Amino acid sequence: MSAAVDVSAPAPAPQQTAAGAMIPENIRAMLDAALDSGNEGEVSTIVKYARSADPLSGDAVLAIANKWRADRAAARERVIRQASFLTLWTGKAELGGFVSTGNSETAGGSAVVDLTREGLQWRHKFRAQADYQESLGITTREHYLASYEPNYKFGDRAYAYGAAQYESDKFLGYYDRVSVSGGAGYSAIKQANMQLDVELGPAYRHTAFTDGTVQSSVAGRGTIDFRIRILPGLGFTQTASAYVQRFNSTVNTNSAVQAKLIGPLSAQLSYNVQYESMPPAGRKTTDTISRASLVYSF
Repeated sequence: MSAAVDVSAPAPAPQQTAAGAMIPENIRAMLDAALDSGNEGEVSTIVKYARSADPLSGDAVLAIANKWRADRAAARERVIRQASFLTLWTGKAELGGFVSTGNSETAGGSAVVDLTREGLQWRHKFRAQADYQESLGITTREHYLASYEPNYKFGDRAYAYGAAQYESDKFLGYYDRVSVSGGAGYSAIKQANMQLDVELGPAYRHTAFTDGTVQSSVAGRGTIDFRIRILPGLGFTQTASAYVQRFNSTVNTNSAVQAKLIGPLSAQLSYNVQYESMPPAGRKTTDTISRASLVYSF
């Protein structure tokens, strides 16, 4: 695509398709290169250019691209139908840490694994997270989380979800918290470089607090998951979740900027805020953490 075209040279002979339309050889060469690359964005760009540059053959170029898309979709469907549940998972692994010595001795680390499996009707999402920090040999942060969410897709945007989550964070005031929820989700924005998913539904939470209190209550759950590619290799994500209930309610937000380094490796800066409306006595309502980490995507 980047090669210059010599406009002074005689135009190459057009190529005739099976339908009888004549496609200039230079346009067909660029289209074939885009198809071979497997990049949907490049194919769409070539189709747009070809239809404006040579309207007579534009429909033939579009027909070739549409057949390529249909063949790819059919091949993907065959692979999904034949695959086992343990295959076709994609996601990322995030690892960050720090150590300081001298006047202060502090060490900490965080690890996150996000996995997604897209099926024909079902989507599965799994997340595991661990944060640990100590200062002068004393633990100052210890947070663990594991969640699983299956989605049943009704179409290209709407879906029903179920969610189960376990958390532990004694510095936020609870030893164990189990949450289950079910409801509806919708992809309000679904573009190549931008996506926004929202979910809303009832929930049930069971929490064992550090002061010995145990609370079980019906709640309402809502989430927002926003992702945008700002530039090639640079992206931003914003996620937020809220559990609203009679007793302690929780709001969690996470903002992250990710920059690609090389291959599947990226650098990420993130800022997380967790709010507990009624923590045990002596605990603050809001906890924040900033992370600098390396992310491996697969």
